Amino acid sequence: MNFDFFFSNLPELTVGGLAFGAIYALIALGYTMVYGVLQLINFAHSEVFMYGTFAMLWTIMALNGAEADGIKLIAILIAALLAAMAMSAVIALVLERVAYRRLIKNNAPRLIALISAIGASFVLAEIMGLRDKIAGWFGLDDNLSEYVGAARINNSMAGVVDAPRWSIGDVSISSIDVLVILSAIGMMVLLDQFVRRSRMGMGIRATAQDPETAALMGVNPTRTVQMTFLIGGLMAGVAAFLYMLKIETTKFDVGFLLGVKAFTAAVLGGIGNLRGALLGGLVLGVAETWGSAIFGTEWRHVVAFVLLVVILLFRPTGLLGESLGKARA
Repeated sequence: MNFDFFFSNLPELTVGGLAFGAIYALIALGYTMVYGVLQLINFAHSEVFMYGTFAMLWTIMALNGAEADGIKLIAILIAALLAAMAMSAVIALVLERVAYRRLIKNNAPRLIALISAIGASFVLAEIMGLRDKIAGWFGLDDNLSEYVGAARINNSMAGVVDAPRWSIGDVSISSIDVLVILSAIGMMVLLDQFVRRSRMGMGIRATAQDPETAALMGVNPTRTVQMTFLIGGLMAGVAAFLYMLKIETTKFDVGFLLGVKAFTAAVLGGIGNLRGALLGGLVLGVAETWGSAIFGTEWRHVVAFVLLVVILLFRPTGLLGESLGKARA
């Protein structure tokens, strides 16, 4: 156990953990939104996030972001953010239409929907992992070699953003970490207010609480489910953008472990609770960062899941157990 390293670097470790936790939280919002309305776990949401990371990477490559700086680089990053959000939103809507809508209309058992989600997750991941083969079928592998090459190994945008570090006394903090944390909190506040105060948000809450009564009151259930997936996809796109700024590397299966961590964060905070997703993500990120500093990096995942088990033993509904359908106006 390395307590000397832990205490001597506690501020930096905490900020770094909060940054990772913020990414978990943004992905967890997708799990929470879908579960709150449909009472099912959308395990394919991790691949919605993964497609967002590639959309950002490809946008940077297409606009020569590696050679840009100043105002031009900021404009390219904004375009990459919009591309990541758009890609994730489209994948989320396609996922709802293909994998879930027919099952929902036929009142299929939740286990069937869960199996469909797992199957969709593997399909989406393998499509990205075989994109070079798919491009080859259409004779485009040479023209698109920059985008479809290295299909099953790491794809990096390292060096595009040279983010400064801020020093406060003896503490050095990455500006990217601060951006990630503040962005996650800001997106959480906006989403929370949207769900609580907007007409569509009220429809989402009504459907989550009592779908039959909500339909009788004029709420379109299909449109509500679509909006739920759309919002989750947009949040995943923001998470993908922030993840690429911080980590700079993605892969066709990058969503697997991050998806598990995000689902853990959602359960930790209280599945179906928007604020709980944020709290669960931040707590999880800090706990695993502290744990890896004390016990070693190989214990990072162990600490995260042990924390989940311990909290659920004493509070099975999570830290904030209030569901989306019971959220106060």
